[in-house]
Amino acid sequence: MTSTALMNTYGDRAATLVKGQGAWLWDEKGNKYLDALSGIAVCGLGHAHPAVTHAISEQSNTLTHCSNFFTIPNQEILAERLCKISGMRKVFFGNSGAEANEAAIKMARLFGHQQGIALPTVLVMENAFHGRTLATLSASGGRRVQAGFEPLVTGFARAPFDDIQALQKIADNNRNICAIFVEPIQGEGGIRIASKEYLQQLRVFCDQNNWLLMLDEVQTGNGRTGRYFCFQHSDILPDVVTTSKGLGNGFPIGACLAAGKATELMQPGNHGSTFGGNPLACAAALATINTLDAEGLLNRASAIGTRIIAGLEKGLTSATHVVDIRGMGCMIGIELNQPCKSLFAAAIEKGLLINVTADSVIRLLPPFILTDEEVDLLITILVPLIRDFKSD
Repeated sequence: MTSTALMNTYGDRAATLVKGQGAWLWDEKGNKYLDALSGIAVCGLGHAHPAVTHAISEQSNTLTHCSNFFTIPNQEILAERLCKISGMRKVFFGNSGAEANEAAIKMARLFGHQQGIALPTVLVMENAFHGRTLATLSASGGRRVQAGFEPLVTGFARAPFDDIQALQKIADNNRNICAIFVEPIQGEGGIRIASKEYLQQLRVFCDQNNWLLMLDEVQTGNGRTGRYFCFQHSDILPDVVTTSKGLGNGFPIGACLAAGKATELMQPGNHGSTFGGNPLACAAALATINTLDAEGLLNRASAIGTRIIAGLEKGLTSATHVVDIRGMGCMIGIELNQPCKSLFAAAIEKGLLINVTADSVIRLLPPFILTDEEVDLLITILVPLIRDFKSD
């Protein structure tokens, strides 16, 4: 089924999916697919998880929405839980990653003006992706998402990713910088992983320059890399961290967390959201967090990633067109030396859902509930597709 009433923002659709259970999805013809994409890093618990289903059902029977004019118990419980997990101090809830990142950008500007900077500037990274609103696409590093939407939002400077030395040169030549905004792993940019030392150096660098350290964990948060937040691998604490995607296991919710110099930046009237932190979304998020904890799924995400990478490395040893296999937890990239977007459709034909990003990087974002047998099936399907691949 296709509809001419929909804006054509996604092009042709690969399939019509109508049902999900665990790590599997079915289309309207009854075809079954192993999901190694999780709705683009969203369904870490898989599909139709009973704990999330129950939480949404129960909450929808009492109260779905009341606005932020009133206290929302689920919202307060979720905020406390996220702060305890992360070490952060305050939380603002929105409905998406882009909204969480918009809040972070606004916080950076508030902070800059408080420091007497007339034109506060946020330092962002080459090949970054922060969203598709005007501010977040302006902060992103790819012309592909920016083209046609000029004039872009000003107030951003750009630096090479994972290059601390370049930051000093930029700092010496731009006195308007008030914050650094960076993804610990560039997802859309091709699963580019910042080193532990880089993030630690960023923390020191921001402290020395009185800048905010802001991390975009929209994709890397909520257990995706084997810790609840990716920054926890580096033993640092950012001033701002954003997340969304896996927070509600498919129910839309985003969060912008603050600590340190950013803790009290937002005050009444500075920001808001009609739907942000509504009872239903917070119920889904609480059920997701509880399940991640109760079922030990952070450790499982690490184990799954290790098993996938080991299987791919073994199966693709002789594949000279494979440049690199890299990842952290359930966030894995296989880089080829040529464009490979056609592998998306080829994998679907074999009953596997994957993604290709940055033209030549196969991106795997599987749920954390995969069994070892399902991991091995993923490898069994994917290895020959990559090994026998011919250039697009």
